[in-house]
Amino acid sequence: MDYMIGVDIGTTSTKVVLFDLHGKLQTVSRQLYSLYHELPDRAEEDPATIFAAVIAGLTAVVHDKAVQQTEVKGIAFSSAMHSVILMDKHDQPLTRAITWADNRAVATAKVLKDSANSQQLFARTGVPIHPMSPLTKLMWFKQNQPELLRQTKQVIGVKEYVLWRLFGRYVEDYSIANATGLFNINTLDWDEAALDLAGITRAQLPELVDTDYQLRGMDQEIAATIGLAADTPVIIGASDGTLSNLGLNAIRPGAVAVTIGTSGAVRMVAATPKVDAAGRLFTYYLDKTHWVIGGPVNNGGIVFQWVRDQLFAPEKAIAATQGTDLYEKLTQLAATVPAGAGGLLCQPYLGGERAPLWNADARGSYFGLTQSHTRAHLVRATLEGVVYNLNAVLQLLKALTDGPLTIQASGGFAHSQLWCQILADVFAQTVSIPTSIESSALGAVVLGMKSLGYIDELHDIAAMMGTAKPIIPVPADVAIYQRIIPIWSSVTEKLSSEDEQIAAFQREFPVMQNN
Repeated sequence: MDYMIGVDIGTTSTKVVLFDLHGKLQTVSRQLYSLYHELPDRAEEDPATIFAAVIAGLTAVVHDKAVQQTEVKGIAFSSAMHSVILMDKHDQPLTRAITWADNRAVATAKVLKDSANSQQLFARTGVPIHPMSPLTKLMWFKQNQPELLRQTKQVIGVKEYVLWRLFGRYVEDYSIANATGLFNINTLDWDEAALDLAGITRAQLPELVDTDYQLRGMDQEIAATIGLAADTPVIIGASDGTLSNLGLNAIRPGAVAVTIGTSGAVRMVAATPKVDAAGRLFTYYLDKTHWVIGGPVNNGGIVFQWVRDQLFAPEKAIAATQGTDLYEKLTQLAATVPAGAGGLLCQPYLGGERAPLWNADARGSYFGLTQSHTRAHLVRATLEGVVYNLNAVLQLLKALTDGPLTIQASGGFAHSQLWCQILADVFAQTVSIPTSIESSALGAVVLGMKSLGYIDELHDIAAMMGTAKPIIPVPADVAIYQRIIPIWSSVTEKLSSEDEQIAAFQREFPVMQNN
């Protein structure tokens, strides 16, 4: 049998997925790693650990299926966006991988966003001005650690680091480059004005290539360790968000992909770059005729995880000893509470927020709490709050398009019937849950198959999709949500100034962790 391998480099794990040439998943390996929060507003990873995870994942899937070298027709990459690694003249990291979740550049981003040229910058790059972007992180280094920039030979991200280790070349695809805030979406080249702001030159950036670009000549020792031929073609691929749309077959006009994992996103595809005039949505490159427009959210499953860890610690300990899934039990508990959670609202902004607020100082809260509310209400309100925020992003997308939208959903939350039902009820329309949930890896493989000539166009993915499960909205619950969502939106807006004040207080008096 012939295979393609999709490598999806994420924020806290790398998934390596083996597919046959019909897009059917054969086996998957997930390699976990740590996100370091050693200082306030920091979120970093070790580049060498990520590289080791990629190699371990590739080795695992090849050996799990006893795959022969000649059976692997290609490897294609997906990667999380917005990471920054500074490399020295000896090609060694000067920094860890600074992730999208790192907020050290909050003040820098605010000054840039308030500047006279911010709208023109956004219009050229398609990246909302926010501390997630490599542009603002590099500006932070320019202001706070200029000596590091002076020592920097190359500015790269996690995918570029992995490819450098595999091939000894610094290359970056248009899609990942687009997400840096340093890339001009009109010229498909580095933006000189953005580079000036960042304090770097194009000589310090990788060679730009299209998303279907093939690399060959892998390091022979590494290839032998994995069990692959060194000349196995590696397709550089794109960003995880754009490839998730492709992997969900949400690439035709009006098709929307919703993802909730640790974080989340709402995205649709256009044939040409469309830019939200208010700077609330991103515009990212997939290929020459597919641009992904949407909004990423910080607060997805990570908020549910906080509820589990902080409100159900004893149950978590018991579940760990029994080998049971506490998340499933918590959603069952939430299902005992009607839609609207008895008027309890959750602003789920535990990690600041990107879309639709673009406010790193946004903070979480529960509003409407009474003595009648229980932990079940808190769980349901949390799930609903995450979806209310996604719905706010969806409304921005609707304003950019004509005609009806179809919605496909994926991510870890798709395993939860309740969470999917809340999504359909809040969105007030049917939501489809595809059979495959490894959408970014599948998207990378489809892009790779087109590059290698196994399929003619990206739309051929439609033949690979299994039957999708439709989640139909419940009219009575839709009516409840349509009453309560305006209240939630009003509370969120009214808290914005207080969010900034309390965030400033928290920086002065940080939360002390109890050991």
